[in-house]
Parts: sequence; structure tokens; C-alpha cells
Amino acid sequence: MLRVYRDEDADLTTLEGKRVAVIGYGNQGRAQGLNLRDSAIDVVVGSIRDASAERARADGFAVASIAETAAGADVVMLLIPDEVQRDVYDRELSQTLQGGNTLVFAHGYNVRFRLIKPPDDVDVVMLAPRMIGKVVRDLFVSGSGAVAYVGVHQDPSGNAMATALALAKGIGATRSAVIEQSFAEETELDLVMEQAVDSALHQVLVTAYEGLVEAGFAPEVVAMELYASRELAETMKEMAEVGFFEQMRLHSQTSQYGSLAYAESVLPTEHYRQQIRQRLSAVRSGEFAREWAEEERGGYKRFNQLRDAALAHPLNDTERRLRAMTADENAADT
Repeated sequence: MLRVYRDEDADLTTLEGKRVAVIGYGNQGRAQGLNLRDSAIDVVVGSIRDASAERARADGFAVASIAETAAGADVVMLLIPDEVQRDVYDRELSQTLQGGNTLVFAHGYNVRFRLIKPPDDVDVVMLAPRMIGKVVRDLFVSGSGAVAYVGVHQDPSGNAMATALALAKGIGATRSAVIEQSFAEETELDLVMEQAVDSALHQVLVTAYEGLVEAGFAPEVVAMELYASRELAETMKEMAEVGFFEQMRLHSQTSQYGSLAYAESVLPTEHYRQQIRQRLSAVRSGEFAREWAEEERGGYKRFNQLRDAALAHPLNDTERRLRAMTADENAADT
């Protein structure tokens, strides 16, 4: 049975007298660090000497090296990218963590694939907001909170879940909902979403753009129709608020009929289900983790090729022209 926690299930006094080390001050590190401090939690920041460290100092945090910060903390939140966590853990944290400490991950990847193996006497928990860092902060400031997952991998103290829930309350997540998930469940679902859902949406939009431009439609109009008008974003927002199918009532009957009548012919259901099964199998077996580790060891050669190809696609120039046409000063430049 799915377990959901809210404000009344979490107690901030669990963290009373404890120091929380936020390792990394990127999008999530900054948001969670600020939210915890505003919740009267003692927070320090561990970072390499870079722009993020300077930003942490500007925000009023004490900043030191990763090892030094972790050594003086009771709770260590590892909020740096997945692919560098193992190296940082091995160099800076493996000899620093002490029995009774709590190690916190925002994503289960490195634990799920045994890339990081914390000591048996350390609590290991997950606190994974389902929102980008900026919005985690914005929601907190507005009096709300981002939904998050929590999980416990190791609990030698017997108090690991209480600590995880206190941290979740500190960042505002229990104001909304905190859902219990294992490290494996969170990791597998997240990776399959990226590899079988986000990728499918990406391919659908790019292929539609190419096909419609080839058919003679103006590239700027095609991009506007596909996503640049923000109609797609607003539709997905309504899906979250009123329901996936219920939001269809907000569209014309012509639109509803076209969406429902031709979905199967455009993306055959059984074929797509098989693609999801294949990606899930590759994730669960560790095949993808091995592939990504090999990509890292090789200097991200294929990744850089893929990203360079994406940034060279004609759609990028179309977007620049479209932003100039619509004078949308809120749009990000590419």
C-alpha cells in the first residue's frame, strides 16, 4: 500500500541540535539549503571553489571544502550530479562519515547500482523532490511545497525515516505530499520516464516539425503550433490539476475527436508498450548504468555528439526568429 506523509507526520525537532551539510550548491542544493535554513535548521555548505560556492557565501552560508563540511555535520546531503557522486564520495566522504551520521541522496541512482556503498553504521535515506530546484524554492516561499519521494536504504539508528521526514518538512514537501519509495523504485521509474517517455515526446515533436516544414508550412508557425505558444505546457498543467482525460473538456470537440480517434494509428499501443518493457529491462539489469559509466570514462564522446547534433538542428534557428517576431523577453536564448 502506498504510504503518503504530510506535515503532521514529520517533526522538525528530530533535527534539533544537528548540523546539516549541503554538498553542492546548484539548483537543488541552493533551494533545499535555503528552505532548510528558513525552517530554522543549522545548514552549512560544502563545495569546490567555483561560482556556486560564491553564491552560497552571498546567500549567507558558511562554505568550506566538501570533506571539512561533512566532518562537522550530522546529516550530509549529497546534491551533486549523479555521474560525479561516486568520485566525490570516494575522495571526500568515504573516510569522513561516522557512525550515527545520515547520508541523504536526492536520487537513488548511485545506491541502486551499487556505485556508492556507505558504511553499515550510517543511516542512508533519499529525499527526492519531483520538481526543479527553482520551483522547490518558489513554492516554499509562497507557503506551499513540492511533492517529494522519501526512502530508507539503511537504518542502523532506527530513526532514519524520522530524519528523512524532518528534512522533507524542512524543505516544504510535507505541505503537499511526501510519498514513500524505495531507492530502486525511484531510480527505475525516473530513468524509464527519461528514456521511454521524454524521448518519445522529443522524437514526436522533432519529427512533426520536420514533416510539416517539408510539407510547406512556415517553420516559425510549426514551432508555434507544436509548443512555442505554450498551449502544450498549459494543457499538461491542466492534466496535473484536473485530470489527464478530464482536461480534454477544455478543448473543442473537433480537437477531442482527433486526439482520441487517431492515437493508436500514430503510435501503436502494443509497440510502444514493448519499447517501455525494453527500456525498463535495460535499466533494471544495469545495462544502462554500465553504458553511462563507459560514456563517462570515454569523455562523454557520444553524449557530446548527440547534444551537438541537437543544437545544430534547424529548429534552433527557427526558435531565434520566432522569439524575435513575438518579442518574448521571458524566453531563454539558446
